[in-house]
Amino acid sequence: MRGLLTSLLIIPMLIANLGLAWWPNGHVILSKASVYSLSESDMPEFFRNGEAMIAHCSADPQVLRSGPIHLRSTERPEHYCDYELLRGNKLPETRYEYIQLCNQLNVKPEKAGFLIYTIAEWTERLAVAFTEHRRYPKNPHIQQKCLVYAGILSHYAQDMSQPLHLTIHYNGRVDKNGSVISNKGIHYKVDAIIENLDLAPKKLATGLKIQPFENLMPSIIAMSHARHKEVDKVYQLADQFPSENEKHPSLKPEVTNFVHHLSTLATQFTAQLYVTAWKTSKNLELPEWYGTDFTRNEYGEPE
Repeated sequence: MRGLLTSLLIIPMLIANLGLAWWPNGHVILSKASVYSLSESDMPEFFRNGEAMIAHCSADPQVLRSGPIHLRSTERPEHYCDYELLRGNKLPETRYEYIQLCNQLNVKPEKAGFLIYTIAEWTERLAVAFTEHRRYPKNPHIQQKCLVYAGILSHYAQDMSQPLHLTIHYNGRVDKNGSVISNKGIHYKVDAIIENLDLAPKKLATGLKIQPFENLMPSIIAMSHARHKEVDKVYQLADQFPSENEKHPSLKPEVTNFVHHLSTLATQFTAQLYVTAWKTSKNLELPEWYGTDFTRNEYGEPE
């Protein structure tokens, strides 16, 4: 009975949160497309064949934000960055410097959101896991860890590719008091569109040129600025987006082109973060104790 009650309490929370990121199958589609775009790259074979696991884990951050209160309060701000609250200030390099900036602006950091830093940190977590893989390339546990990290990273990267994750106008235009004055519910329509169109991952991946970023944080910030500039475009098309409940909707050409634009950007950005992590891993060093106080040899010797 207690288990049933817990389930009944959790289900509405999950449903309530579906509209605040690409819907789960949207993340699955984009994550698979990102991996497929790497088919001709020098990424490890296990990774190029790991689209199912990566896609599975791409929904995890959305599930976690619906968890118990301590997890929920920490996870939710990881999914957005409301640029208007930062008043044009340059984003600093690290999360804690950003928190200091928010404090100086008298803005609660959790209200402004941490998405930019979440993406950078998960990219670097993946880079460290790739470094482990380079040391022990046959270790299946390390391989699985890389896929899990990649799936989690994909969620945040794809969130940032959706312009409404970068604005106070995330679910309708708001006034100076934060009250919605128009287009309430727009976030649900935009987030549902990839899933409802059932876009083909391999088609999204076709022809993409995937190169690592030279500088991680500046590249993430540049991507976020570019997507924030498209908030007005979302609202220009707001009345043309179909209901989030409409499967396989017919779209006007301008909406079709915009959805394809965002989907392609999300696919490419996610893949670029993957190859950036792989490139970074080549020059990282593991701690001196790594592999000495616990054995990994049973899973494969270092190269």
